Amino acid sequence: MRTVKPALISLLLIAFATAATAGEFRKGATVAFLGLTFLDTSTEGAYNSARQDETARLALLEDEVRRQFTDQGLTLVDLAPIAAELESTSNPANCYGCELRMARKLGADYVLVGVVQKVSNLILAMNLVMRDVSTKQVVAARVVEIRSNTDESWLRGMRYILKTAFFTP
Repeated sequence: MRTVKPALISLLLIAFATAATAGEFRKGATVAFLGLTFLDTSTEGAYNSARQDETARLALLEDEVRRQFTDQGLTLVDLAPIAAELESTSNPANCYGCELRMARKLGADYVLVGVVQKVSNLILAMNLVMRDVSTKQVVAARVVEIRSNTDESWLRGMRYILKTAFFTP
């Protein structure tokens, strides 16, 4: 059940999400990207602790998200004013609205959070959700599952999310 719950929550968010295209996001709009959370629900993490390659891949994905949002003309806000609160939050994508409160403190138009869930060494699920801070509504979201645990597969999964749900041609 632990492995199903985050994926099910993500699917429900997507069911209610209205996918936005790059043109629907105001150029220069501000985005509080609170990062990606890694959830290891496989038994591997419990026995062997965090893997350096997966930690590096998470940073690789965060860099890709930042790059694409900046390339699309959106402004990522500085998270320094909420650094302590963000550090003490284990999963900003699942914190009962704390992501909206943090984004509001930063004066951001949107808040962006995501999760990479490792189900096994072969199966991973990724999701990315963006909400309008003033309305609290999901404006873009997507979940993908990937079948490989490499830099290339992780990047391909995130690029697919960004291309199909956030910055559709």
